[in-house]
Amino acid sequence: MASSPSRSTRTASEHSSGFGSTAPDTPHALDCLVIGAGPAGVGTALALAAVKQLSFGVLERGQVGQTFLDWVPEQTFLTPSFTGNGFGATDLNAVHYETSPAFSLGVDYPTGAEYAKYLRSVVAHFRVPVLDGTEVTSVTRHGDGFRVLSARGPAFARSLVWAGGEFGQPLAPRISGGALVAHSSARKAWETRDGDVVVIGGYESGIDIACHHVEHGSRVTVVDAQSPWESGRGSDPSYRLAPRSRILLQQALASGRLTLVKDRAVGVKRTDSGFATRLNSGETIRSSTMPIAATGFGSGLGPVEHLFSTREDGWPELDEDDQSTIAPGLFLSGPAIRHGGLKFCFVYKFRQRFAHIARVIGERAGKDTSALEAWRSAGMLTDDLSCCDVQCGC
Repeated sequence: MASSPSRSTRTASEHSSGFGSTAPDTPHALDCLVIGAGPAGVGTALALAAVKQLSFGVLERGQVGQTFLDWVPEQTFLTPSFTGNGFGATDLNAVHYETSPAFSLGVDYPTGAEYAKYLRSVVAHFRVPVLDGTEVTSVTRHGDGFRVLSARGPAFARSLVWAGGEFGQPLAPRISGGALVAHSSARKAWETRDGDVVVIGGYESGIDIACHHVEHGSRVTVVDAQSPWESGRGSDPSYRLAPRSRILLQQALASGRLTLVKDRAVGVKRTDSGFATRLNSGETIRSSTMPIAATGFGSGLGPVEHLFSTREDGWPELDEDDQSTIAPGLFLSGPAIRHGGLKFCFVYKFRQRFAHIARVIGERAGKDTSALEAWRSAGMLTDDLSCCDVQCGC
């Protein structure tokens, strides 16, 4: 890592339990408070640190990178890390252009625990003001800003960035007997199983866990009406399997123990010998163990959900600055960002918005944001969303 950018005018030790503890209409309130110290929260904080004389802090419910510490050990990143910073190619999983998980960790597909270690090293190196062990329980509008309540007491800020991630909101399939399945994020879904396994959902998490069980000797059937294992829509990896997933898929198919079914699961029930998964076509697939639901996650908005409108597809409604349309000053950072048909569900995607959010907050606070142009030069500042929808020709 290289030298750190300009830093916040306050540090975590200066805040202690009085982290922005005065109301937003007083001179001592924070300019911005970030909730969540995963890649979105840490990355946004690093961009905020580049804004001169901007006061800010980060609140984290557990430890830095807690979501990744909650991953099961078998899970790894789908996007590869590679050190190419010196040639203008920032590591796909980096949250700052002067860092590289591949360099600091020595791996290309980090596990959750490894990536959390990278985030902790970034926080320590750049002295990001994080107050951990501080779960936010409520957020309300207060004057021209926000009141954030946690077990440590209230905090006040003029702007707020929600970077809580999605992992805390696993989505169960909307089918009869949905309580009889294990979500793919749960430890028990990854435990070695004898006999047959049914996976409901065939996108990245579904193929990932299916290949895991095939590798450990199980016979696996993956059910998904959208058949995402086929060619997919365009070249955007948010709509088709990543190259690594396709490699693992081909290996699993070659074993003869993986079956892909293009159909929709409509129900699950117990049987004398295990479980039966009923499909829309009328077919029933029997398994000796509990089916696995690889049905993804919700937006994970938690205590700020009431401060966002909802799109027709269920995701938060945002303006062009990733800001709530009903609570000005509240921004969203992370994989729940949607603009039209664009999904920002990989680190290298949603990190494009860190510096943009920081610039909007800084300019509103009357601060100098010129240092953020370094993020643009490094390919980590996108404010023209039209350029994100370009497909590969071949």
